[in-house]
Amino acid sequence: MDITIVFILGLFLALIGVVPPGLLNMTAAKISLKEGHVRGIMFSIGVCVVVLVQTYAAAIFARYLSMHPEVIDVLRRVALVIFILITIYFLFIAKSKPKQQIEPKIKSKHSRFFQGVLMSAINVFPIPYQAYMTITLASYGWMSFEQISIMSYIFGAATGTFVMLYMYIFFFDKIKSKAFTSQKNMNRIIGGITGIISIVTLINIIREF
Repeated sequence: MDITIVFILGLFLALIGVVPPGLLNMTAAKISLKEGHVRGIMFSIGVCVVVLVQTYAAAIFARYLSMHPEVIDVLRRVALVIFILITIYFLFIAKSKPKQQIEPKIKSKHSRFFQGVLMSAINVFPIPYQAYMTITLASYGWMSFEQISIMSYIFGAATGTFVMLYMYIFFFDKIKSKAFTSQKNMNRIIGGITGIISIVTLINIIREF
């Protein structure tokens, strides 16, 4: 598989994973707004360093699972239930008002970098998310578990994460001025994405019978 395509796939899937307003992207945006773009970018770089490690771990885990199809079958069913629950939550339960985040007072650029590392390390969601995505891509033949393909994917994922964090930094003034009036639409978008993933997962499960 062309490593450029694998890189783009990693970038695109990471973009999707970081689109919803969350602790990492909102913290990067708030740091940039209060302390300048440089510190916001340093925080984002710290996040992306951990994303590299997490995505690599996810790919290695996915490679192991690819050698044990019986485990993949169980995980797909578990993933289907999880994605359905997430879809239901964002479409019917999630409130439109975002939760207030506690902002630690850290001033230096180096401290912001390590804050990004710490907060990204606490956020373990990318590992199961990327493991599932790499297994899915490999099942369609869109990537392989060769080292060059894995490295291309993880650098794409880190780049996609950084791009989305930077977009939050750059457009935060506009987002803030709207006071998240479009949060309801954002919930629908997230629910739609997870709904599509649920449908694809269900189709894969049915095809195996």
